Amino acid sequence: MHRNFAKLPGAAWLGVNFWSRTGGPLMWRSYDPRVVREELDVLREHGLNTTRSFFYWPDFMPEPDRIDETLAGHYADFLEAHSERGMATIPTFIVGHMSGENWDPAWRAGRDLYADVWMVDRQAWFAEEMARRYGGHPAVAGWLITNEMPIYGGKAPTEQVTAWARLMVRAVRAGGATEPVSIGDGAWGVEVTGQDNGFSVRELAAVTDFVGPHVYRMEDDLVRQHYGAAFICELAGTYGRPVVLEEFGCSSDFVSDDNAAHYYRQVLYNSLLGGATGWLGWNNTDFDLVDQPPYSHHPFELHFGLTEVDGTPKPALEEMRRFGATLDRIDLAACERAATDTVLVVPSVLDAGYPFTRTADRTDVFGALRQAYVTARAADLPAGLTRESDGIAPDARLYLVPSAKQLTGPGWHRLEELAAGGAVVYVSYCAGSHGWQRGPWYSHMNAMFGVEHRLRYGLADPIEDDVVELTFTAALGPLAEGTTLAFRAAGTEHSRSYLPVRPTTAEVVAVDGHGRPALLRRRHGEGSLVLCAYPLEHMAAVTPRVNPEPTYRLYDALATLAGVRRPVTVADPRVSADVLVRADGARFAVLVSQADEELKVVAEVAAASAGAEPAREEVALEPYGVHVLELRR
Repeated sequence: MHRNFAKLPGAAWLGVNFWSRTGGPLMWRSYDPRVVREELDVLREHGLNTTRSFFYWPDFMPEPDRIDETLAGHYADFLEAHSERGMATIPTFIVGHMSGENWDPAWRAGRDLYADVWMVDRQAWFAEEMARRYGGHPAVAGWLITNEMPIYGGKAPTEQVTAWARLMVRAVRAGGATEPVSIGDGAWGVEVTGQDNGFSVRELAAVTDFVGPHVYRMEDDLVRQHYGAAFICELAGTYGRPVVLEEFGCSSDFVSDDNAAHYYRQVLYNSLLGGATGWLGWNNTDFDLVDQPPYSHHPFELHFGLTEVDGTPKPALEEMRRFGATLDRIDLAACERAATDTVLVVPSVLDAGYPFTRTADRTDVFGALRQAYVTARAADLPAGLTRESDGIAPDARLYLVPSAKQLTGPGWHRLEELAAGGAVVYVSYCAGSHGWQRGPWYSHMNAMFGVEHRLRYGLADPIEDDVVELTFTAALGPLAEGTTLAFRAAGTEHSRSYLPVRPTTAEVVAVDGHGRPALLRRRHGEGSLVLCAYPLEHMAAVTPRVNPEPTYRLYDALATLAGVRRPVTVADPRVSADVLVRADGARFAVLVSQADEELKVVAEVAAASAGAEPAREEVALEPYGVHVLELRR
């Protein structure tokens, strides 16, 4: 299966969101050309080539038909400062939200930003005028319509938001600008988060040139945190657009400098392997603006910078420099992600808006998928994502459907067809985290999996053990008969439950601690259907500090059963391996460690051709380290 790795023209954007330390959002009032140039010099010295900049709307448009010419002149100088350094910037038009506060032009007077015709016209006029002034300037790399509009303008019906976005993009083009354009909404729509805010990632991708996730998640598991942005990029990338990680970062008030560097390193490399092809950290500098909103009431926002107030680089900026050097070394523009034999199936309930389903149905899907993505990484299975809404991809050997309460009827039948054609389809059961229509929404579960379920209406079958043990009664790949895997039980009163089944045409592969069938395999055509009676991924997803956890061994065994081709593997589940392929045939294995200690591991490199011998490469990794290994041809 091909994994999205679309790119914007020219050099990959590697940079920061930019506010000068002279004023933050109010920098244009106190614009200091010397200080701005000093700030850009530090960034350029560390290999950064792009900033994202902001037209603070109340200042730039003080009246509904007037642009402040003094500030416009400051912005023109800002562009020249970029050109002098061979850098570029991405202007952002409607900046009413920033760092924990919303600001309106005085003349808005509460008008709806999406539905009030006059208000939409004024926004479009501003975008068109600014695009006309600065479009074509060598320092303009692209355009963003807003900054986190779901926070500023609020939620609205999808058709309303999409129409507004389409008009705004047309305004940029009407101004003569030809550079790439996107919305700046954060890609927080239902297709990515499971929560509907009206900003459909699918619909907006159709009218823009790239998708730009903003990721600042609070987590309870370090490995999930390190892969969080990558997974969001994977979901956002299912619509074929370039994915620019438009905002990510961390305040020094929330994380020590060394751990911030680890976080930046993990986000950068994991999101690269997750399909991102542009990166903009938040943000360039700390501020000494303690009396100025929003920093007066959100003081942690003072310290998101990659430099201190005096311009001293923080360790995270060095991580950006090292990452940029890697992009240059591998020639990112000429690279693609290696094709994969493993896919995660994204149930259409996440994004389709079916009637009489609950929000928890969607957020449960997100949690299980994200945990499965992390688990697959631990097994060196760089899984692609295939959306049921768009038709399940036909070109994989292993299909993972983790902790699934529901797919559509056609979706289940499609998976059975794929198994008949030679694939291995793995499904783990989950009753869902709430009590409304609790249980499996499967079209033909008994026939599909070769079982007879023994559910009782309206009742859950609770997991009463604190640890679920699966003991294999038959070998499955490298898991020998007699092997026991132990999983921490977790979930709500509804989801902490198992599926009681009896085998009919399926064989029992593993039993639980009470001797009940827990993992069953039905051979079907040229392939197999594997049913797990326990919601392994859901249990892990709601358990703090759980990764790596033993589901990776099951995925590894399923990969062996399916004949999945893995170019590089590492036995230690704390180290993941993935491969980038350059147009000239060069291949780069990227190894990422989740260990807080130095590791020495052996990378097993699969033979490049039939009859050739596999290779072994010894690799040393620093704590939470990354190593890029060029594979011999």
